[in-house]
Amino acid sequence: MKTTKLKIATLLLVLIVIGCGSNESKKITVKGSDTLVILSQKWAEGFMKKNPKTTIQVTGGGSGVGIAALINGSTDIANASRPIKPGEMDQIKEKYKANVLEIACAKDGLSVFLNKENKVSELTIEQLGNIYSGKITNWKEVGGDDAKIRLYGRESSSGTFEFFKEHVVKGDFSKYVQSLPGTAAIVNAVNKDKYSVGYGGAAYAEGVKDCKVKKDAQSEGVLPSAATIKDKTYPISRYLYMYLREKPTGETKDFIDWVLSPEGQKLVVETGYFPLK
Repeated sequence: MKTTKLKIATLLLVLIVIGCGSNESKKITVKGSDTLVILSQKWAEGFMKKNPKTTIQVTGGGSGVGIAALINGSTDIANASRPIKPGEMDQIKEKYKANVLEIACAKDGLSVFLNKENKVSELTIEQLGNIYSGKITNWKEVGGDDAKIRLYGRESSSGTFEFFKEHVVKGDFSKYVQSLPGTAAIVNAVNKDKYSVGYGGAAYAEGVKDCKVKKDAQSEGVLPSAATIKDKTYPISRYLYMYLREKPTGETKDFIDWVLSPEGQKLVVETGYFPLK
């Protein structure tokens, strides 16, 4: 009798363990680009609502931080607002014997933020480069008031920093650029400082005005919008990426498929960025 009871108890314990395992929450970690944080949080919330057994943890820190976490194995997905570097790809290939998977997940018009009271409303790419390199230091040099230009930018681990440096500054930043830890901080600083300028993801432009950007002195100034990103008339646009160490499976694949679906891309528009199609 005791043996029978023991067998029944053991069987019940096994069934409980199996049952608990089937209901166990699956966790996906996403880390990196501050540009993508708000959008990724919305994606995570939307996906978890439909898939309550999956937990998605989203954190920022910058594109470089996310890719470093991908290399050391502490995140499943690295968000980046710039393409991964060959050296970073090599590290992952050497460590995990696999090729990095790059997934474009949205488009962004990298905005130049101005205070609403600033007379200046448009600048050429060359003027922006000269402002951020320190060659132009007063607003009167670009049609504004006689006032010193105060510069705000991202920290060097940011993909936005690297993209702006490569495509706009095309050289070294001025030593007077005040580096801030996220685009929201830059927008807040520009909102409070009439004679300042900043840059960052288009979705953050609240309480400031977007500067019209001109390819050259003869071109018309263009604001970032879905239409100008699509037809490539806005001159500072880019893809936003997700990087993985290998081809995704299970819940991670389901999440990425959902991000790229019409439902996931609808959130891109609602957040203030631009969809892939």
